[in-house]
Amino acid sequence: MTGQETAQGPKHKRDLTRRKVVAAGAGAVVAAGVGGTFAAGAFAGEKPKPTKGTKAAGSAGEACYKLTSETTEGPYYIDADKLRRDVTEDQEGIPLTLRLKVIDSETCKPVANAAVDIWHCNALGIYSGYEDMGSGGGGGGTPPSGTPSGTPTGPPPDGGGGGGGHQEPTDDERYLRGTWKTDRQGLVEFRTVFPGWYQGRCVHIHTKVHVNGTWTKAGYEGGTTCHTGQLFFDEESVLASAEVEPYSANAAARTTLDEDTIYPGNGTEGGLLKLKYRKNAIAKGVVATLTMGVDPEATHDGTDDAVRPGASASASASES
Repeated sequence: MTGQETAQGPKHKRDLTRRKVVAAGAGAVVAAGVGGTFAAGAFAGEKPKPTKGTKAAGSAGEACYKLTSETTEGPYYIDADKLRRDVTEDQEGIPLTLRLKVIDSETCKPVANAAVDIWHCNALGIYSGYEDMGSGGGGGGTPPSGTPSGTPTGPPPDGGGGGGGHQEPTDDERYLRGTWKTDRQGLVEFRTVFPGWYQGRCVHIHTKVHVNGTWTKAGYEGGTTCHTGQLFFDEESVLASAEVEPYSANAAARTTLDEDTIYPGNGTEGGLLKLKYRKNAIAKGVVATLTMGVDPEATHDGTDDAVRPGASASASASES
């Protein structure tokens, strides 16, 4: 598939770039610096659990597959983010536990001590740090019903999905953003909320994987970015979320997974999350898992147009 082939992008190495993650409080610093348990204790000792009828993320059935698709960074990435696993802050929404496993796609071995970033919009499509940019469609009004339709045209609007170059932050908010390190099994877990949507993009979470850096008391420094991608949600789960407050107040025109111009259309390899939640009770919480195959020797910072899938909405729909 054309989108899949272009999504992987070139394999090359660049000079080391310095980056620093600001620790969110002394407890987080100690946890990262000396390998202690998470201060809140909510994730201590937890391991990904298999979804009924499927294999757990990181199982032998998922390992040793092709590289996870590379995508654009989007305009609203903020480096030097908070070092934490719970990124929720005061944001309302469906509780989401995000469990990722990072493996070397060639050796199938876990990538330990990597720094994993996540960032995404809130239930109304707003990104922290860029609240003045709006949601690209606005909040309030009537919630979506049935299967959304309509083909997006032009580049994604303000809201943080596609290209357009990096935008400087407009405020000091940092909710729904965070960085944490993978353990010996390559696992990392975040607590957040189910993302909302904004005009021009399907529901998604941005992610980066940094390797070869150093964990210090100040956070994470140096290294390279070996993966920049996006994580996606199936339509059934998104429609279910749209019935729950505050998502039901989001009247922005929504793009479906098949219509999205960033999603490569190649399932888990393209970032499609495996979701577990109680049917007709999604408001109680969702567990999302995915194994990401990366090349630790490559550099993919997501700012090169070559890594953008570039498939049109009609192409995506025809290939699904």
